[in-house]
Amino acid sequence: MVKKHILLFILVDIIIVLVVFYVALWAISFKKYPVDYGISFNINHAKSLDLDWKETYLAMLDDLQPKYIRISATWSDAEGVRDLFDSTNVDWMMLEAGKRKTRVILAIGQKAPRWPECHVPDWTNDLEQEEYRQELKNYVRYVVERYRNHPALDIWQVENEPFINFRFGDCEHFDEGVVKDEIELVQSLDSQHKVLTTDSGELSTWRKAIGAGDIFGTTVYRIVMTPNGFYWNYDWLPAGFYKLKYKFWFPGDKPFIVSELQAEPWFTGEGAVYTPVEVQEKSMDPERLQKHFDFVERMGVSRAYLWGVEWWYFMKEVNDDERYWEMVKLKIKQI
Repeated sequence: MVKKHILLFILVDIIIVLVVFYVALWAISFKKYPVDYGISFNINHAKSLDLDWKETYLAMLDDLQPKYIRISATWSDAEGVRDLFDSTNVDWMMLEAGKRKTRVILAIGQKAPRWPECHVPDWTNDLEQEEYRQELKNYVRYVVERYRNHPALDIWQVENEPFINFRFGDCEHFDEGVVKDEIELVQSLDSQHKVLTTDSGELSTWRKAIGAGDIFGTTVYRIVMTPNGFYWNYDWLPAGFYKLKYKFWFPGDKPFIVSELQAEPWFTGEGAVYTPVEVQEKSMDPERLQKHFDFVERMGVSRAYLWGVEWWYFMKEVNDDERYWEMVKLKIKQI
C-alpha cells in the first residue's frame, strides 16, 4: 500500500512538473522578434505544377523582391553523366539573383530540398563506398570552386536534414558518414562563406546537426498529412519549444534560422495540379499562412525561408487566386 502511495505521489509530481514546463514554454512564446523573410525555390517543383520555371523564378525576384533566396545545385543535375558537369541552370539563377542583389543560400550534397529528398545520379548506384564518397567530394569541389567568388552567394548549405533519424524519399544509398568530410571540404575551399546545416523541427533532436556547421536551420511544419490522409497539426507546440531546444544544445550565439517555413499545402501523392482546392486548403489557407508568420516571429530566429513560392504562383496564374502571393509580397515589403 505504501509503495502505491509513493508511486502515486511520484506520478503526480511528474505531471505537475510537465504542466509547469508546458506553461513556461507558452510564457516565453509571446514576445515577437524581427524576422527577415527569404524564399526557397526549386526548379523541379515548378515543373511539376506545369509552370515555366524561369518565368516563376523571375516573377519571384521581380515582384516579391526577396532579399534572400535558397536554391540547390543538386548532384543529379550537376553531374547527370559521370565526369561531365553541367551548371547551366544554376549559373542562370545565380546571375539573375546577382543582378538584383539578392543573396543566395546554395544547397549541395546528396540530399537537397524537395522530393525525392536525395538527388544522386543513377550512375553512382553500383559504386563501392569509398569510390562513391570520392565522387561526391569531386562534385562538391566543382560547385564550390565555381561559385565561391560569385557576388550573389551568401551561405553554403551542406546536405538537407542529413541526420534525421529515419529515411524517406529516394535515399536508399544516402551516406551519413561522409557529411562531416563534406562540410570540412567546403570550409577548406571557401573560408569567406559560412556553412548552414539543417534538421527537422518536429521529428529530430538537433543533437548532431546543430554543431556541424556555422549556422543552424530548422524546418517548421505546423500541419501535415499522413499517407492514409489523416491531418496532424502542431498548434499545441509553442514557439518557445524551438527556442529552448536551440539553447539546450547550443547556449552560445550561433546564428539560428528557419530554413523552411511551411507556406503551402501538404501533399502525399497527387500534387496541386490534380488536388481540388478545397482539399489543399485543409492544410493551407490565408488564415493558416498568417498563423505561420505570427509563429515564426515568436521563435527568436533572425531569418526564415518560406516554402511554397511555386505553389503561390500556381494559385495566382492557374487558379486566379492571388491571396498567397500578395500576402507574402506585403510581408516581405514590411521588412
